[in-house]
Amino acid sequence: MTVPIWAWAAVLGVILAMLAIDLAAHRRTHVVGVREALAWSGVWVALGLAFGAVVWWAWGAEFAGQYFAGYVIEKSLAVDNVFVFAIIFGYFAVPREHQHRILFYGVIGALVFRAVFIAAGSALIASFAWILYVFGAFLVITGIRMARHRDETVDYERNAVLRVFRRTVPSTDRYHGKKFLVRQGGRWVATPLLTVLVLIEVTDVVFAVDSIPAIFAVTQEPFLVFTSNAFAVLGLRAMYFLLADVMHRFVYLKLGLALVLVWVGVKMLLLDLYKIPTVLSLAVVGVILGTAFAASLLRTRATARPDA
Repeated sequence: MTVPIWAWAAVLGVILAMLAIDLAAHRRTHVVGVREALAWSGVWVALGLAFGAVVWWAWGAEFAGQYFAGYVIEKSLAVDNVFVFAIIFGYFAVPREHQHRILFYGVIGALVFRAVFIAAGSALIASFAWILYVFGAFLVITGIRMARHRDETVDYERNAVLRVFRRTVPSTDRYHGKKFLVRQGGRWVATPLLTVLVLIEVTDVVFAVDSIPAIFAVTQEPFLVFTSNAFAVLGLRAMYFLLADVMHRFVYLKLGLALVLVWVGVKMLLLDLYKIPTVLSLAVVGVILGTAFAASLLRTRATARPDA
């Protein structure tokens, strides 16, 4: 797959333009409602699908299939991010009107970290082909661990990152509107918003460690790995506001995501024995996630009733 420099520049231009539009649309501090989140989710999904159509037109069906497979995998793993974001926001009692601001900067950080990881992963694969087997084994192990520990909760008071941050950065426990830093006693101190942003960024790095190898399982084209990640991550904020209030219903989602990681890990381990077709790989991911969502909604249907 040959990708000219201008194509990379065009993609980056579109991403920056959409971020600017999103920032302008949400420049006023307010609570993002379900209707607004649904509208923006539609915009981001349409953008991701439209780019897949461009890939199909420019490079053919096989590369388009690889892009869509990567997009679906990253989009599904992003739902797990939403779980963690909801827990962090709830733990620190972040006002809803400031959550979009944190997620906006979180998405920018996620795009930067993913670009670095993709560049590093591509360089490793180009130099050491056997690293794909390491990625595959890592995904299988990660999927098994996720399945075994899917019901565990995180105690953020014992979180190493939070403890280091609080020891090294002067902080206040009071919110000061949308400010990340305020002056108190003649010095700058961090508000809880900055503390939460740091945890969000670290969470993005942790999830990137899982998602980037997973996408390398369906394509080793850096352009497709980056764009499928980028267009999926761009919709993360809208997805959060759309799903945050109903996350308790997705009781089997962690198990479904664990199976997806195991599946793509096995696919990677079988590269030299049998190359699983992209369409089949995408279909299996779709069946796993569809089953997890359907089973979750059936299991929790009583909690969705007003009289439950």
